[in-house]
Amino acid sequence: MKKMDFFLKVYDVVKKVPYGRVTTYGAIANYLGSRKSARTVGWAMNSSHQNSDIPAHRVLNRNGVLTGKHHFSGTNLMKQLLENEGLRVVDDKLVNFNKYFWDPSTEL
Repeated sequence: MKKMDFFLKVYDVVKKVPYGRVTTYGAIANYLGSRKSARTVGWAMNSSHQNSDIPAHRVLNRNGVLTGKHHFSGTNLMKQLLENEGLRVVDDKLVNFNKYFWDPSTEL
């Protein structure tokens, strides 16, 4: 599969993450049948910021940490977007991560 094709599949999944919920790079990779490609999902998310239709702020690392925050304009934009959806972030980590985790493998 070409990198761009994979990126587009990642974006399709991310667009389905419900408002007020989050998922992980690994969960997306697993759903796409490429379990060991979490890092490639991260690269796709880094490239997604040119498209405002992709809610990239809803994709966190497996521990609920906002590891992609540096790819958003402004220092705290990722945190602000999550907080606008009713989520709470402390020290760049989502509070009650498991409560808000959305697994595309079980939800789609």
